[in-house]
Amino acid sequence: MRVSLLAWSLLSLLSIPALAAPSDNVSPSHHLVKRGDSDVKSEGQSTTFNGIEVPPMKALTPDNFDDTIKDGYWFVKQYSPSCPHCQKIAPTWQTLYEFYYTSDPLSSSSSKSSNTDSLNSFHGFYNFHFAEMNCLAHGDLCRKLDVKYFPTFALYHNGELVEQYTGKKSMEGISEFVEEKLEQIKPGSRPAQGLHLPKPGDKGVDTQAQPEAPVAKDKDREAGTKAGEKHNEQAAQLAEDETPADKASIKSKTKPKPAPANPQGISVPLTAESFQKLVTTTQDPWFIKFYAPWCHHCQALAPNWREMAKEMQGVLNVGEVNCDAESRLCKDARVSGFPTMYFFRGGERVEYTGLRGLGDLVSYAKKAVDVGSGVQDVDATTFKELEEKEDVIFLYFYDHATTSEDFEALERLTLSLVGHARLVKTNSAALAERFKISTWPRLLVSRDGRPSYYNALAPKDMRDFRQILNWMRTVWLPIVPELTASNAREIMDGKYVVLGILSRKHSDEFLQSKRELKNAALEWMDKQTQLFQLERAELRDAKQLRIEEAEDRNDQRALRAAKNMRITIREDDKKQVGFAWIDGDFWERWLRTTYGIDVENGERVIINDQDNRRYWDTSSSGASIMASRTSILETIPLVIANPPKLTPKSTVGTFESVFFFTRTFISGHPIIFFILLTLSVAGATIVARGRSLRRGARGGILGVTGNTGGGFFNLDGKEGLLNGGSTGKVFSQTLRRAAAQSAGAYRSPFAPKYHTPLHFHGLTTGLATKYATIAGTFGVAAGTFALFFFGEIPRVRRDILQKVPFLDEYFDRTIAPEDNPF
Repeated sequence: MRVSLLAWSLLSLLSIPALAAPSDNVSPSHHLVKRGDSDVKSEGQSTTFNGIEVPPMKALTPDNFDDTIKDGYWFVKQYSPSCPHCQKIAPTWQTLYEFYYTSDPLSSSSSKSSNTDSLNSFHGFYNFHFAEMNCLAHGDLCRKLDVKYFPTFALYHNGELVEQYTGKKSMEGISEFVEEKLEQIKPGSRPAQGLHLPKPGDKGVDTQAQPEAPVAKDKDREAGTKAGEKHNEQAAQLAEDETPADKASIKSKTKPKPAPANPQGISVPLTAESFQKLVTTTQDPWFIKFYAPWCHHCQALAPNWREMAKEMQGVLNVGEVNCDAESRLCKDARVSGFPTMYFFRGGERVEYTGLRGLGDLVSYAKKAVDVGSGVQDVDATTFKELEEKEDVIFLYFYDHATTSEDFEALERLTLSLVGHARLVKTNSAALAERFKISTWPRLLVSRDGRPSYYNALAPKDMRDFRQILNWMRTVWLPIVPELTASNAREIMDGKYVVLGILSRKHSDEFLQSKRELKNAALEWMDKQTQLFQLERAELRDAKQLRIEEAEDRNDQRALRAAKNMRITIREDDKKQVGFAWIDGDFWERWLRTTYGIDVENGERVIINDQDNRRYWDTSSSGASIMASRTSILETIPLVIANPPKLTPKSTVGTFESVFFFTRTFISGHPIIFFILLTLSVAGATIVARGRSLRRGARGGILGVTGNTGGGFFNLDGKEGLLNGGSTGKVFSQTLRRAAAQSAGAYRSPFAPKYHTPLHFHGLTTGLATKYATIAGTFGVAAGTFALFFFGEIPRVRRDILQKVPFLDEYFDRTIAPEDNPF
C-alpha cells in the first residue's frame, strides 16, 4: 500500500514541469499582431478582431476634418450620443469597421498581415477609410455640413461629398453599399458571391465560409470597369462644381408601388388571423367596425357603412369584425359596446365617436386618409390657403439641426389628430417672422389666426408624445366650435359654456350671430389673459417685497423662505368659460325639453353649467341673453361670481338638483365633507346616548331605577313582568346574561353609577351608536352608489344590451341618442 502511494507521488511530481512548460508548437496565429495605419489614430482603446489588433476609429473634429478627408475615400458616420438610433447602430458600425480593417483585399478575407505599410493592406489598396463625427460635441461643423438627421452616413472623396447612404441601416445594407464603392474604386477586386459577414459585436468571423445569401449581381471585370468609369466621371464632374455639398446627389432606393387600398370597394370581414396579417403587422390604414348581429344600432349602421366602403374604393381599407364569432379579438381590442369603430394604422388606433350618417363617415374617412401621407411641409403661401379652409392648424417649426427623433415624435401625433385638427410643418423664414419664432423646433396652434404656443422647457419636451398630445387636447377645438354628439362632453364638461342657439334657416342672421359669438370669445380671452398676467405680476411683486424686507432686517431665514416661494398660478386653475354654438333646428327637441327654448321664436344665448345641471338664459335686466357681444360680456361676470349674482335654472328635477349639488360639493371640498360627515355621526351618537341615559334615569323600558321603577322589567326580580316569583327572577337573570354578552364589560370613569351592576344604559347606548353608525355608513354607501350609477349610465346600458338584446328598443324610446348630443 505504501509502495503504491509513493509511486503515485513520484509520478505527480514528474508531471508538473510538463504541465507548466510552454509548448513549442503554438501556432503563431494565436498571437496578436498589431496592424497600424498612419491615417487612423485616436485616443480611444484598441480592439481585437480575428486575433488582429484594431486601432480606434478616426474621430473627426473641426480642427482635423479638412486635413483628414482631403485624400482618399472617407466613409463618415455623423451621429449624436443621445440618439437611440445611433446607439442601436453603433455595434454594427464598429464591427463593420473592424471587419474591413482586418480584411485582405487580395483574398477578400480577414487575415493578419505583418507588413502594415504594404500597399496590399485594405487602406493601402483602396485608400478607403472609416471615421465618425460627434455632432453633439461639434454641432457647428454638422450644421455646416447640412446634417439633418442622425445617424447620417456620408461618403467623401478628396474632401468633397460624393453620396449619402440612405438604405437599410444594417450590417448587410451598409456592407452592400461599401462593396459597391470598393468595386468602383478597384473593378473586379471584390468577390462575385459576396462576403460572409459577422454579426454586430462579433470578435471574429470564419474567413473561409461562403456568404449566407450570395449576391445576385454579376461581378465580372468588364462590368466593374464600366462602373468604375461611370463613378470617375461623376466624381470629376462633382469636383468642378463650386458647391458640391449643396448639390450632392442622394441615393434613393426605388420602392415597389403598393397595391391600391380597398380595390373592390367593400367592407372586408376580418377574423383573428386576417386581422393580424392585414392590420396589425402592416402600416396600411384601416377603418374597422366591431359589431354584433343582434345589435339594433349595428343593423341601422350597416347600410351607411357599406356605402362608405364603396365611396372609399381605392382610397382607404374598410373592414368589419363580428364579435359574436370573434369574441377574443373584440376583447383584445377592448370593445365595450356595439357598434365600435376604430381607425387603425400599424399598432396604433383611435376611436371614431362621431355621428353615423353616411356624410359623417365619409368625411372622417377622407381626413383619416391624409394621415398616411405624413406631415405636410408648407410655406407661407400654402399655410395662408390652409387657414382659409381649416379652423384649427398645428404648425411645427424646424430647422437644419432638428433631429430624426423630433420628426418621429411629430409623426406619432398624426393619428390622434384625425377628425380634430390639421398638423403641418415648416422651415419658412416668413412664417417664423410672422409668429415670432426664435428657437427651433417649436410647436404652436393657430385658431382663427390666433396663435397659442406649446411651452417646451427642454429638448426632451418636444419628443414627449403624451405631454404634447395632452396639450393638443386642450386647444384642438375652434374658438367657437359647433356642439355635436362627438364633442358635446369635451365642450360642456368642467366649465361654463356660452352656448349660442342658432338657426341656419336665416343665413344672414346666422352669420352675424356667429361673428358676434367669436368676437365676444376673443374679447373675453384677451381680458382673461390680461387679468392673469396682472395677478401673476402682483404675486411676483409680493414675493420681491418679502425678499427686500428680509434683506433690510438681515433675516436669513425669512430671506430663504421668500426666495423659495414659487408662483404656481395657472390660467386653468379657475373654472374656465368656453364658447360654442348649436344647430337649433337639428337639436330642436332636446333644446325644447332641456332648456325650454324654441329657435323658431328667435336665436338665443344661454350660459350652461353642465357639472351642476343648471343654466342662465337672462341678463341682469331680466331680458333674454341675445347673440351680441355686449349682452354676453355683461352677463358672464355675474354668472361666474361665487355665489352667482343671477338666479340659475335647472335642467333636471328637484331630487336630481340636490344630488348634483351634493356631488359637486363633495368633489370640490372632500376634506370639508369628511369633517361634516364625522361631526354628523358623532353628533348622532351623542344625541342617541343622551336620550338613552335620560330614559334610563326616568325608569325606562327596562326599569333600571330600583325596586319601585315603573318599567316593564325589574332587574331585582321582585316585581317583574311575571309578577315576581322564581319565574320572574329566572327571567331577570337570563336578561342580565344576555345584556352582559351584548354590552360587554362597561368600565369607564365617566359612566354614571347605578345600583344595578349590569348598567343597562351601556346596552342602549351601544345600540344607539351602532344604529347611528350603520345609518351613516348606509348614507355614504348610497351616495357613492348614486355617484357611480349616474356617472356610469352609458357603460351600464352597453353591458345590459350585450346580455339582454331585446331591451335595446326600450332604451331607444327612453334615451334617444339622435335627440340628445350627450
